Amino acid sequence: MKSFCIFALGLLAGYVTASADLTIVEAVEGGDAPQHITMKVKGDKARVDVSPHITTILDAKTGDLTNVLHDKKMVMHISGEKAKAMAEMAKSFVKDEVPDQPLPKPSGKTEKINGYETVEYVTDSPKFHASYWVATTYPDYQNILRQMGILQKGAFASITKGMPDYQALPGLPLRTQLKIPGQADFTSTIESLSQTAIPDSDFTVPAGYSQMAMPDFLGGQSPNEKSAKPKNP
Repeated sequence: MKSFCIFALGLLAGYVTASADLTIVEAVEGGDAPQHITMKVKGDKARVDVSPHITTILDAKTGDLTNVLHDKKMVMHISGEKAKAMAEMAKSFVKDEVPDQPLPKPSGKTEKINGYETVEYVTDSPKFHASYWVATTYPDYQNILRQMGILQKGAFASITKGMPDYQALPGLPLRTQLKIPGQADFTSTIESLSQTAIPDSDFTVPAGYSQMAMPDFLGGQSPNEKSAKPKNP
């Protein structure tokens, strides 16, 4: 599930603010991933429903992260400062620096997906191999791609480092295939896409939910203390 969550975040990683809202429903195959995921983007906010029981709400402007557990009617808020400190702490455990992802290149393969002719674009790195089946004639794909980069802001930038820039693609990626060494392959296919207005209430916690304490990932230190670099003697 951890790998899928990173994958899901990566799928959003190209989606900044544009005039229209965006709702994408995708079918996901591979590993222990759920069968469907729904992603919504409105301005600087994004909502990811990985199952009917779990919702994650992201605020790219503040960096705040909200996890909502619907079956338990509980919510856990993580401030932008804490989210950034946690991302920096996780980064410190990674020995190898994540390289920038090379631009996807066409493979010459084509396939018809959901009524659109698509062209495969591929990219490789030491961490994974990715294939994007791109519909170059998808209506208004430029604006859709601009909405797809919200996670490249603030605290989420370090999480998605190394993921490709969807704005570099010449169309909408209707299918994404990801191969990570030692892990199950993932395939995500867009089933529906809508630019209909989304109510603000979709990005708020439902009434009657209880606050859940966040585990102390920072060892009792404040985010500023954790992120501060030690001074040389």
